[in-house]
Amino acid sequence: MPRLHLGAWADSTVDFLQRHLSWLFDAISTVVTGLYDGIDAVLSAPAPLLFAGILAVAAWWLRGLLAGLLAFAAFALVDSVALWDEAMSTLSLVLVATLVTLVFALPLGVWASRSDRVSATLRPVLDFMQTMPAMVYLIPGIIFFGVGVVPGIIATIIFSLPPGVRMTELGIRQVDAELVEAAEAFGTTPRDTLVRVQLPLALPTIMAGVNQVIMLGLSMVVIAGMVGGGGLGGAVYRAIGNVDIGLGFEAGVSIVILAMYLDRMTGALGRQVSLLGRRALEKTRSAASGAARLWSYRPQPAYAVTGAVVLALVAGGMSTFGAHEEPGPAGAADIGKGRKVSLGYIPWDEGIASTFLWKELLERRGFKVDARQLEAGALYTGLAGGQIDFQTDSWLPVTHAQYWQKYGNKLEDLGSWYGPTSLELAVPSYMKDVRSLADLKGRSGEFKGRIIGIEPSAGAMSILKDKVLGEYGLDGEYEVVDGSTPGMLAELKRAYEKKEPVAVVLWSPHWAYSSYRLTKLEDPKGAWGKGDGIHTLARKGFSDDEPKVAEWLRSFKLTEAQLTGLEAKIQETGKGQEQQAVRAWLKDHPEVDRLA
Repeated sequence: MPRLHLGAWADSTVDFLQRHLSWLFDAISTVVTGLYDGIDAVLSAPAPLLFAGILAVAAWWLRGLLAGLLAFAAFALVDSVALWDEAMSTLSLVLVATLVTLVFALPLGVWASRSDRVSATLRPVLDFMQTMPAMVYLIPGIIFFGVGVVPGIIATIIFSLPPGVRMTELGIRQVDAELVEAAEAFGTTPRDTLVRVQLPLALPTIMAGVNQVIMLGLSMVVIAGMVGGGGLGGAVYRAIGNVDIGLGFEAGVSIVILAMYLDRMTGALGRQVSLLGRRALEKTRSAASGAARLWSYRPQPAYAVTGAVVLALVAGGMSTFGAHEEPGPAGAADIGKGRKVSLGYIPWDEGIASTFLWKELLERRGFKVDARQLEAGALYTGLAGGQIDFQTDSWLPVTHAQYWQKYGNKLEDLGSWYGPTSLELAVPSYMKDVRSLADLKGRSGEFKGRIIGIEPSAGAMSILKDKVLGEYGLDGEYEVVDGSTPGMLAELKRAYEKKEPVAVVLWSPHWAYSSYRLTKLEDPKGAWGKGDGIHTLARKGFSDDEPKVAEWLRSFKLTEAQLTGLEAKIQETGKGQEQQAVRAWLKDHPEVDRLA
């Protein structure tokens, strides 16, 4: 059967839409970003514990005293692990996605409930939307909208729309047909029948659909973090990339707290808006006695609203009249004057080191710096689209050649700050008879048929798979395991301690060569290519917008001793404390801080 080039057709469609509808995507991005920024500003303004109190009052009103106390304790826990801002960003993302989803889902559900033809047409479309892997939506998302919260929100809307439509349709269709006929018999118009009979009776089912929309939205936060969506999803993504168990556990628990709160509150709200639900609650409360009655006590709505307003006013007063940050020192140390600069980085050691070095250097000069961890593809897309100002870890002309070929005309090359580098496969030095890539031939059994790789988007991985393995006849004998740089290093450490054979993708310079006795496998055929320089790439127009920063970046250089020393300092200080490590390292290298 002839091959259908569905992928090529999809590429052509995306290119066509990008060329002819970029104005529409820009408008959507502006609206969604405005909604997100507005909600995030409102949620982030109050002091954390006061806002936790407001959320606890809402839980008290909807579910009882015990629920309110548990809600306050749970959100206090989120604040205690220093993830409050991320939690509010995630809540903002979910709320925006939910609001936009319901704007489309409710009318579509009503339409489908009133027309069998519309229902039959929508059903396969909704099936497709919900069964397509959610990560696939991010590919056109970052092309149309760049990196950041917008593609994450759009992907969340698409993924969570089907249950909203289906539950709305189901709820209306389940309304007793005799009630509808009775309303029509008394001369009620179809519109009034819908509004006064069908929707009120369908509300419990519709609210269950809203609950599902919110839960699916929360399930997407980690995926949104992969494209710079930030929030708790970004924290989980950083934890995965760095194999940071502690951060992953804390962010995961915070997501669970948000999910449980929203699930319980939407469920309780669904019972409140339903006449039958309110009657059931009244019966339950009347039957309760003693401690059960106390814990289930719910205040009158007026008291709950008054309490929430008082807490909100106190929180707002603290935010307005509280201590303000003193302005930074004037002169050379305040060149930035609070202007924002966005950096992106791949979780490679030299990329992490150089990114947080520049974050510290720029913040010392009065800039506000946002550093985001991204996949290589998303990073270059963000640079080309202008969402990222610059990145310091582009390996050219070989390793990242595919990205430069695609996006080079939309980027500025600010020069190489380190080189030459090299890509290689490395094995522990206790494997005395493995010195060259050719020595791997016929020995896959010792290595369990695996070569431990890094991020699948890394240029080194494509060179290894497309060229190196074929050049040495290793295709089919070895499987290249896609993963992450920290994952590769964890496997190297595990095998090294057990004296087991292992082959890993590495590059020079890298601190692993000083921590372990490793052998760089020789490449007599030159399959890896010549060494790269590590370049700084910026978005088009960055040099015009920030000429002084661009000048600093062009003149920036690090020696091998400086770079490996900084990487080692970051490793020694520990995960999540990169900037503290940079500050300690700069005390011993003041010459690097003298940019101008």
